[in-house]
Amino acid sequence: MADIVHTRDDLSGATTRSEKVSRESPSAQPTAKRRDVPPRSDVGTIFLHWATAIAFLVSLFTGIRIAADALYAPVSQWLTPILPQGEIWTWHFMAGLTLFFCASAYAVYITRGGLAPRNALKKLKLMVMPAGRRMKFEALNVGLHWFIYALIVVMTVTGVLLYLGHGGWLVQVHSYTAFVGLIYIFVHVVTHYLYGGWWQLFRLFRPAKLVVTRAVRPRPLLIGSSVGVVVVTGIAFADWGTRDTMTVVRVNEAPKLDGLLDDPVWRRARPVFVRTQQGNALDGTGESLVEARAVHDGTKIFMAVRWSDPTRSMRRVPLIKRADGWHLLHDHADTADVNTFYEDKLAIGFSRSPAFGNGDSTHLGANPLPDKPKPFHARGYHFTAEDSLMDVWQWKASRGGHLGYVDDQYFGAPRDATPAEAAGQARYQAGYWNDPGRAFYVYNYKGEPPGGYRGPVTVPKLPKDWKATLAALGKFDLNPDSSDEEGSRWWMTEDEVVDYSPEFDAQIPVGTVMPGVLIVGKYEGDRADLRGAAKWRDGHWHLEVSRNLRTGSKFDHDFVPGRDIYAWFNVFDHTQTRHTRHVRPVRIVVQE
Repeated sequence: MADIVHTRDDLSGATTRSEKVSRESPSAQPTAKRRDVPPRSDVGTIFLHWATAIAFLVSLFTGIRIAADALYAPVSQWLTPILPQGEIWTWHFMAGLTLFFCASAYAVYITRGGLAPRNALKKLKLMVMPAGRRMKFEALNVGLHWFIYALIVVMTVTGVLLYLGHGGWLVQVHSYTAFVGLIYIFVHVVTHYLYGGWWQLFRLFRPAKLVVTRAVRPRPLLIGSSVGVVVVTGIAFADWGTRDTMTVVRVNEAPKLDGLLDDPVWRRARPVFVRTQQGNALDGTGESLVEARAVHDGTKIFMAVRWSDPTRSMRRVPLIKRADGWHLLHDHADTADVNTFYEDKLAIGFSRSPAFGNGDSTHLGANPLPDKPKPFHARGYHFTAEDSLMDVWQWKASRGGHLGYVDDQYFGAPRDATPAEAAGQARYQAGYWNDPGRAFYVYNYKGEPPGGYRGPVTVPKLPKDWKATLAALGKFDLNPDSSDEEGSRWWMTEDEVVDYSPEFDAQIPVGTVMPGVLIVGKYEGDRADLRGAAKWRDGHWHLEVSRNLRTGSKFDHDFVPGRDIYAWFNVFDHTQTRHTRHVRPVRIVVQE
């Protein structure tokens, strides 16, 4: 017995020394005084237990908040009233690192502290042997401990793989383990109560020292914690050292921007590949592999991007004429969450910060800014701190993406709401806004607040020649997942429309479809900094973009040697906001 370490009681409900003696020698009964002493647990176990418990809870609830952002996540969305809001990604990954610390520290602690017998698997035999109720609950608790060890291993492995860009079924497994973890918490508390009552639960607030025996080696908690710190530090360095780096190579001749990506200059630059995931559509996978490379000629930066997308989607909220007027083809246009008839897009975000949450710019929840209007779609906002900026390049298939322009936008500090936004009559976008200037696209319908677009809408323009407009749309059907023909055009120009009038409208037959986008005027100001060309073929979009290395705008990041910048790529497959995402940013280094 000398080699077994004891405290005044054992965390897992393991047998105390007095109970062992009573079973070994019937005549050796514990005194009443001993039975009246409330159980305690060792200091190291208390510290590591609560560190693990807190990290586990933070990981679960932040992970479920992230899962609740999916289009179809009924259980997660049902839990949203009790889930945290804000920049959740950092908390989620910090909780994961803390679990790494706790796991490695605990393994060392129980080994050096001689505490391994408390969770010995052989105790599980008591479940099927003749034994008292208390002993069976002791065995059950040991089994539950091993179950949670295994569950955390599965959560950790799948989480790491997701972090590294793997997806598919791993997303579901990672999500399911979170819900199993929630159930485990309840079962864990109940079984400990059934084993020893309230004092069994309170023991984790009542520290006691380990009884020193030959099995105990010096400073088990200190050594275990030190190992945990080393493990976490090693993981952080390994993560940082293995992130993708895109070198912007200097070339003498600029590539031709035609969307073909066959210019010889592109062979000078090594591509990076980023597997983005958890978006909408994309053949039901929600994943798209992005290939990107960049060069510069001393004046401009040129970037070539190729990403998988099974369909060429150009129909951004088109209109169809019915007997009672013009209707939008949409699912949630009133809440800015269209996932049926919408155009394909690609957004590239650039930040000086490599922080989680897209450089601290992604804030989830139905009300992440309590002093500002709530998001219509209840999914959160993009914004940054006052001293930060996310420079956003957004290519939009039907709003200039095939006319030579890529929209120049940004995420900044939350701006003040307009009266219409404060009243819930217009969409508030927090820190997501356009660079100064203007774009040349507008919408051919009058905006309506949440609950709108259920009936006929007001259209300011009608096609001069509805047959010619219909022909420009190419062959299409009303299946939102279908692909539009190459060359089809889902916008109308100023020369192709006339002001709405009932008389002109009467000439257009019911069932006619027309685009919801108008191209008027021209791009101007900082917003016109980006030029681009794109083509879709063989299940992929191909995009080439150019911009001055230095723009002089406070809403842009300059690309200069010696100052790294970080990029995130987000793919939209006929969806308004539910794009793919990836956690680890691509580091961009500009060559002299």
